Amino acid sequence: MVLKVFFPTCCSSAESGILIGRWISEQNSAIILAVVHFPFIPVQVKQYLSQVQQVTKIKVSVLGSWSNSKQEKEESLSKFLEDLGTIFVHEPWIQISKERDSKFWSCSTLQKETNSSKEEEIILVYYDQRKVMLSQLHPPADTTTDHKADDASKLAAMFDTVANSKILFMTDRYDDGPIKLTHWQSDGVEASIIVELLKQASVPACLLLTFLLSLTSVVYKSRMLKFWPLSFFWSKLSTCEQLGHRLQHLQIISSSKKAQNQSQLMRKANIFVSLLIDVALGILLMSWLYRKNRIGHLADTLIPVADHVAEELQDLLQWLMGAPAGLKMNRALDQVLGRFFLYHIHLWISYIHLMSPFIEMILWYVGLSACLGLTVALCILSDIIALLTFHIYCFYVYGARLYCLKVYGLSSLWRLFRGKKWNVLRQRVDSCSYDLDQLFIGTLLFTILLFLLPTTALYYLVFTLLRLLVVVVQGLIHLLVDLIDSLPLYSIILRLCRSYRLAAGVKFRVLEQMHGKPLRLLMQINPLSYGSVVQTYRLPTYSCYPKDSWRSLCKKLFLGELIYPWKHKGEKQD
Repeated sequence: MVLKVFFPTCCSSAESGILIGRWISEQNSAIILAVVHFPFIPVQVKQYLSQVQQVTKIKVSVLGSWSNSKQEKEESLSKFLEDLGTIFVHEPWIQISKERDSKFWSCSTLQKETNSSKEEEIILVYYDQRKVMLSQLHPPADTTTDHKADDASKLAAMFDTVANSKILFMTDRYDDGPIKLTHWQSDGVEASIIVELLKQASVPACLLLTFLLSLTSVVYKSRMLKFWPLSFFWSKLSTCEQLGHRLQHLQIISSSKKAQNQSQLMRKANIFVSLLIDVALGILLMSWLYRKNRIGHLADTLIPVADHVAEELQDLLQWLMGAPAGLKMNRALDQVLGRFFLYHIHLWISYIHLMSPFIEMILWYVGLSACLGLTVALCILSDIIALLTFHIYCFYVYGARLYCLKVYGLSSLWRLFRGKKWNVLRQRVDSCSYDLDQLFIGTLLFTILLFLLPTTALYYLVFTLLRLLVVVVQGLIHLLVDLIDSLPLYSIILRLCRSYRLAAGVKFRVLEQMHGKPLRLLMQINPLSYGSVVQTYRLPTYSCYPKDSWRSLCKKLFLGELIYPWKHKGEKQD
């Protein structure tokens, strides 16, 4: 059986000593974690390893000996290192030596029962201890075959061993302890003054933020918001939904509960970076709006644009009240519908001009909300578009209700001609016998509805297209909001700057191969692709908009059912 020895590259120039690490008998592999140098007392080494094992829950032991011929002058040292196998009981005893004036290493195993070296195929795998410890190994997406799943589990065991042995790497050569180790932090423990200062400052900042969020949560969960009409506006306005979503993010960040695993830690980091960039973009937008009196120019432009839209709608209604595209409409119904909609446009223009003196002040205060984030500003823009196009929404509702009434009336009367009726209790079509008067009245009503249907359908078609145009604009805004909310920016930055932190697997590069010498491989980390990073660490969004299929959407448009820009409770989604 092939023996695999994972050796850290940071120990290649270490002085002679003993190898400590973990032996995995199921895989017939040894994971070297550090080298213990002379002088040392074996009892102290055993006590130290037992303490490490209690903390890490990993069976760390002495696996063998390490001899660096370039550092040692005494030839008898190799014999002394072999004799250490009688003190530290481990089977097999691995002996690795770095030969003088040669790039090849010798590696053998000593069986203590026969006290002789056993010749077996050995693969010496070098790995970067720092990168392996800091990386997070992600299981492959395709684990359908047992071979791939077995390889993934073996690799995960190696990564977990190095990652969980962090306490072993906290001692360096400057410590006054009785044991001297060589590992990736033996020259000094990595630390950053800025990071330590941020850690110290984050404690009072989190306490203050938690207190403010608790007050906000009390207001958010108060009964005041549960009464109509506050409950209606809070559930329908996208700005309120986004504020509630960001409030949940702030509660997650300021929580004093420690992350249980790497996924929760990455989620917190992604939420923090997303909030930070969102607020930074919002402040940039706010500074742009309040520079050079752009708020005043926007308010002066808004009224003429609203008047122009109203004039275009009036021209469209005048065209529909005539002979649109050469179609012959029912003149009486055409005039009634046209005047009804023209009156609504007149009311809307009066309302806009009544609000014109206050529009600049409203926009000035709305612009301040950009300091809460770019997503909040975009949601306010979506709500403003919904308010400015409320008359188009009313036209769509009127046309859809009339069209739906006639479609369902024609379908019911068509069943009457065939001697059928709709059974409400059993939700099915049953047979039914009608008398002559019922058939006569049904024929009259069917004829009237059938000849009035083209006029109603034309108005419904025009206003549905206008409504869909508004919904598309609002949908694009909410797609941008969802993109900012759900994009794992921290993970993407981490993949760009330190790709080894997000590992998808490993690859091996052959260093040297010679007959009679162990095969030497270099293990390199394969980073996750950017698509996998986004898919793995994508943040959830509130998604207040319904996700209808194209079939369901076309069915609603054909039957005249209303297309709401929000979800309804109990609404079945295809």
